[in-house]
Amino acid sequence: MENVLRPLIVVGGSVVLTLLVGWGVDHLLRRADDRHHEATPLWGLLRRGRVPFQLVLFAALLRGSYDQAKLLMEHRVGIGRALTLILIGSAAWLVVRIATAIVETSYTRYATAHRDPARVRRVRTQVTLIQRVVSAIVAVVAIASMLLTFPAMRAAGASLLASAGILGIVAGVAAQSTLANLFAGLQIAFGDMVRLGDTVVVDGEWGTVEEITLTFLTVRTWDERRITMPVSYFTSKPFENWSRGTPQMTGIVFFHVDHSAPVEAMREKLRDILRECPAWDGRDYGLAVTDSTPNTMQVRALVTAKDADDIWTVRVTVREQMIRWLTEVHAYALPRVNTADAVLSPGRTLRPPRGASDGADGAAARHDHGRTAHEPPRTGPGRG
Repeated sequence: MENVLRPLIVVGGSVVLTLLVGWGVDHLLRRADDRHHEATPLWGLLRRGRVPFQLVLFAALLRGSYDQAKLLMEHRVGIGRALTLILIGSAAWLVVRIATAIVETSYTRYATAHRDPARVRRVRTQVTLIQRVVSAIVAVVAIASMLLTFPAMRAAGASLLASAGILGIVAGVAAQSTLANLFAGLQIAFGDMVRLGDTVVVDGEWGTVEEITLTFLTVRTWDERRITMPVSYFTSKPFENWSRGTPQMTGIVFFHVDHSAPVEAMREKLRDILRECPAWDGRDYGLAVTDSTPNTMQVRALVTAKDADDIWTVRVTVREQMIRWLTEVHAYALPRVNTADAVLSPGRTLRPPRGASDGADGAAARHDHGRTAHEPPRTGPGRG
């Protein structure tokens, strides 16, 4: 009877005690979260660690009292090692959850206290990379601790340490690009070069930084494609960051029009278009002639907006409505190709080709080619 009750008391007691303690801790965290939810989300975030906490408690209780259960004593070493591995793994899981809760709480407090989007994105990038570094360190330590529970691994540790210098050199050469990306990721996190949510232009592609890790960075383009590139790209090559500093932007729209285009009327129309465009921030606008060619002149419209997304909207709106207005109201202002008949120099006449008859066709040809230089050329958009 004792051989049956003893295992039930040890295992069942560990399970019951784990459930009771886990429920009590979760209840306290829930009450603390309800009382201080507006001040800090820490207690609510700590509740995410209740499962690894119960695993740690159960593995610790069962590991410490298993010898008293006298159950499967012939497999005592294997079961004890398995419980130790579970304890180490669940402890690492719990540490990662606690670190994540602390990091997320710090970021939430900072984002609530500061309204500057650029500074908030910078801190978000830093805390995200810090969280990944902590998780990687905890995982490495946990795996190393698990391996050291095996006697064969402890025996091999001395030989590994003896050849650590050679192995370090070989690993450094083999993982040169990986280490470069790792240090580049840390440089991006704390050097404030690029942040989550920044609008960037890389390799001619315009998009938003969606994810930053220790080794790669993902940019979401305007057409919802994802460009993944190593973080070392941003530390070794130039790129455009439209969110650097203030997010306000100035955009330019070019028009090629005829020399007779009403510039002052276009300036007034630009003002009317911007007043009806919600994306325009009202800071500035302007329209000026910036260049001319023998056939057209170049008109530049300058507009402003609060960020990169709105400046795109303003530019396409101005371009579309201005061209429509010119087509409907001032069609003569659109680019034209001027054509005219050839004018001969004074004293020269065009001879008819050989073999041509002197009939009506020849007379008509001579009459047509004998037009004087004083006749005005025929021009118009429909010619040529």
